[in-house]
Amino acid sequence: MISTSTLSGRRGLWAFILGVIAVTAGVLMHIPMFLMGRHNHFILAGMPIGADMVLGMVAIVGGVGIAAYGLLPRDIPGLLSASQDIVVTPPEDAPLSRAHWMLMGVLVIALVIDIMKPATLGFVLPGMMSEYQVDEATVSQFPFSALVGTVVGSIIWGIIADIYGRKASILLSAVMFVGTSICGAMPSLAWNVGMCFLMGVAAGGMLPVTYALLAEMMPSKHRGWSLVLVGGLGAVGGYFAASGFSAILQPHFGWRIMWLLNLPTGLSLVLLGALIPESAKFLLARGRRDEARRVMERFGSKARQIRPAETAALVKGPTVALTGAAFFGKLVALSLAATCYGLINFGLLLWLPADLVAKGYSVEVSSRLLAESALIAFPMIFVVAFAYSAWSSKWSLVASIAVTAAGLLAVLQLELTGSGSPVLPVALLIVGTNALIAMLLPYAAESFPLRIRGRTTGIVAACTKGGGTFAQLLAILALVPPLAVVSLAILVPTIVALLLVAWFGKETRGRDLRDLDPDARTFSATGM
Repeated sequence: MISTSTLSGRRGLWAFILGVIAVTAGVLMHIPMFLMGRHNHFILAGMPIGADMVLGMVAIVGGVGIAAYGLLPRDIPGLLSASQDIVVTPPEDAPLSRAHWMLMGVLVIALVIDIMKPATLGFVLPGMMSEYQVDEATVSQFPFSALVGTVVGSIIWGIIADIYGRKASILLSAVMFVGTSICGAMPSLAWNVGMCFLMGVAAGGMLPVTYALLAEMMPSKHRGWSLVLVGGLGAVGGYFAASGFSAILQPHFGWRIMWLLNLPTGLSLVLLGALIPESAKFLLARGRRDEARRVMERFGSKARQIRPAETAALVKGPTVALTGAAFFGKLVALSLAATCYGLINFGLLLWLPADLVAKGYSVEVSSRLLAESALIAFPMIFVVAFAYSAWSSKWSLVASIAVTAAGLLAVLQLELTGSGSPVLPVALLIVGTNALIAMLLPYAAESFPLRIRGRTTGIVAACTKGGGTFAQLLAILALVPPLAVVSLAILVPTIVALLLVAWFGKETRGRDLRDLDPDARTFSATGM
């Protein structure tokens, strides 16, 4: 059962349950359309949308609204005002407890489910091209639409997490995620593109919200490696899950089954929400002190109250945190690194196999090269997590950007000379980018104040998809330049990002988040 601590009392709990039921019923009303194609390998192109599907879409939209009503508090201005004199200290020196391990495990599963859906795009595009009889440029609208959705979702859910709470944003995005299941029953190409966008919006916020929640819950000495490990295992697990379900289900049910999986996996996210704690500060601001005390006891947190004489200083706190060259320099540095990652991961690495084939390598060799290089990235997650927590968070991130830049230089040399082995360039790019994305969002979550942690981490997460969105737009318009130009165009901002992170970044390894938060230095600790 979802705790009422996240909901607006008992009425809110029933509203949320009713919303989930309405969304689920709306999805189930699309299943008959899917089953109509069982004698034609589930090809639905050209079939009319029935009245039951229209009614189902209305139920989904209404259900999301009802669930939001149950999750989101009523008096937002009053709650924000009430929270101004409350600060919850993260458990900086507490040992890892059963609650910490359970939270990490639940969030890994949540991220696997969340990342699995965008990862299925590569597996469903061939089936879409065949069913709708469209070319590669047309079908590129699907990943483009999904990536645009993730950019929007990362920003929206980051803001929601800062205002309404981490848990509320996770639950609401999961409900919306369930609703996007109907993409698997949509006979129209245009409707599928639209649903891809909504799927991206629903999925885009899980990573930044997860990192923000973990950064606030984990002790300092365990925070770094746990953030990196949870994100890395979630990403790898998501891609493995996508490929596994595709291999098992697509031969029997066609590409559409990959979208219909949103129903059971999304409902699983809703149920997992019962095991995710809400922010204690959020509970305190709503007057639920007993529930907040229980959360803090589980994770070793303490509440702090501002002295009346320090209220004026607190009002200035967010202004200090939101302005200044150091803040903007750090945000620009991380956003630029994230954009470069998106350009490489959703652009250069997707175009590289065709380029290698054009140079005389077989399709089998180029595909195997990428697959084997990707396998190297899996054990690298543990190496990166160790380096981030045991050596340096800042310089580990700088090193990953440097390896990525070295890979771009190697690709540039390969393109300009037309000779040499592609093994080293590909391996450097894949290892560098995987290490970069494993550390980038955890570092962002640790580097910004509590009040804006959700939205700043969301901005950086949006930039990881923003670069990919631009790359896919070039593919749609058939304007992809030669890879020598592409690698050089990405190399320059990558080097700039490296220098900016080295200059503006702060070391976060093992440090109390209060030392990194300008707002926290005006508070005095009190018992609760």
